[in-house]
Amino acid sequence: RLGYQVILTEETDWIGGQLTSQAVPPDEHPWIEQFGCTRRYREFREGVRRYYRLHLPLTTEACRRWHLNPGNGSVSRICHDPRVALAVLYEMLAPYLLSGRVQLFLEHFPVSADTDTAGDQVRAVTFEDRRNGERRTFTARLFLDATELGDLLPLTGTEYVTGAESQQETGELHAVPGPAQPANMQALTYCFAIDFRPGENHVIERPEMYDFWRDYTPDLVPAWSGKLLDWTYIHPITLQPIRRPFITEKPGVSPLWTYRRITDRANFASDDLFTSDISLINWPQNDYWLGPIIDVDEETKKKHLYQAKQLSLSFLYWMQTEAPRDDGGYGYPEIRLRHDVVGTTDGLAKYPYIRESRRIKAKFTVLEQHVGVEARGCRTAEVFPDSVGIGYYRIDLHPSTGGNNYIDIASCPFQIPLGSLIPIRMTNLLPAAKNIGVTHITNGCYRLHPVEWNIGESAGYLAAYCLKHNIPPEAVMAEGHLAAFRKLLQNEGVELAWPVVSV
Repeated sequence: RLGYQVILTEETDWIGGQLTSQAVPPDEHPWIEQFGCTRRYREFREGVRRYYRLHLPLTTEACRRWHLNPGNGSVSRICHDPRVALAVLYEMLAPYLLSGRVQLFLEHFPVSADTDTAGDQVRAVTFEDRRNGERRTFTARLFLDATELGDLLPLTGTEYVTGAESQQETGELHAVPGPAQPANMQALTYCFAIDFRPGENHVIERPEMYDFWRDYTPDLVPAWSGKLLDWTYIHPITLQPIRRPFITEKPGVSPLWTYRRITDRANFASDDLFTSDISLINWPQNDYWLGPIIDVDEETKKKHLYQAKQLSLSFLYWMQTEAPRDDGGYGYPEIRLRHDVVGTTDGLAKYPYIRESRRIKAKFTVLEQHVGVEARGCRTAEVFPDSVGIGYYRIDLHPSTGGNNYIDIASCPFQIPLGSLIPIRMTNLLPAAKNIGVTHITNGCYRLHPVEWNIGESAGYLAAYCLKHNIPPEAVMAEGHLAAFRKLLQNEGVELAWPVVSV
């Protein structure tokens, strides 16, 4: 947007990450329709609504609804099909792709990097094409790492941390006692979409690991409620057992079906087009935490990804064959796996939903003391004079590979400090996702869709500002440049501070 040439690589064949290849409807804060995100993110959200209004037969009521929620899912005010997100993202990129300002390389993943003799500047990164094994090496003045796992950090020798820091190290109220646990990371999830076809049988082939997952009882602290494949699970905040019906509305209890529903057929005028709702399954029952996929050998990574897929398929098979029905009996064979929604042959999302990445060792690290309600003893977050954006979500950590149950605690509406985007040593690499200077704890509130978008967008503006002024990112922290850069962000629609809100 600011006039520079960009090479954009993507590991799958869908751009968009959480919104598309991971198939996760947006997790957002309650004020998202009024404020608390960037102008570009708002354009994306309105683009989704415009896409439905232009291309689908909405009912008159749905058309008139200013804040159209295509799926009417309870997790978001804009639950929608990941294919729509993909289309809208391509619409937003169209001027730059068609002009050649952005060159897009799909199914490319980084395999090596070249740094200068001092080791503090990246000169080139080499990528491999998954389709044919060809390798391409790209040189650039600045590199932005928006990979899901922070893949450029080890390749470039950039200092980073993983897993859970210790209380002694960070002083955080909810950090782990004793030594740090670098392999203790949040669960990942292979999401999938289903619809409901009464009178039909769509039972999938019995998964290879079904017996294991059907009988698996999580060994977590605090304890889980029983078997993982069950309608009863642990409430993330209270850590008490909670049971929801699958598909039937009950007084005071919403069913799991509507939680992440991405298509509500009641929004559409054509009864023969959408014969069922479509629900996206990203529930406690298919979170995988038996081991990390970061900084392990390739065989171990493949094993955990395979077992995570087997968990999701086993959960589906359990629902189809053994799950207690709301109306009595067992099994919902009428559940149909929607391969088309996620664009894969196995029916699972193209990429697992990643909640925790490698994180740079940054000039400034956001701690629980900066954003946690209990840790601060108040409901306002630390004010950062170098703010490059804002966000809000609870500190939401899913069960982890270290055996911890949920950590889900209140946070304050917070800012994103520029210092958390600046590595302690590397001079031309920027984090552009959830790999910024946060901790295991604060990652829990900085990892959601609008915050991660804001991080990436501000990192892009930072790169453009540095190119224009021929300075390294660290120099932008100086007073004169900082004011000018923050003015650029505001002009481009990045909100830098919260209005007064109550949480």
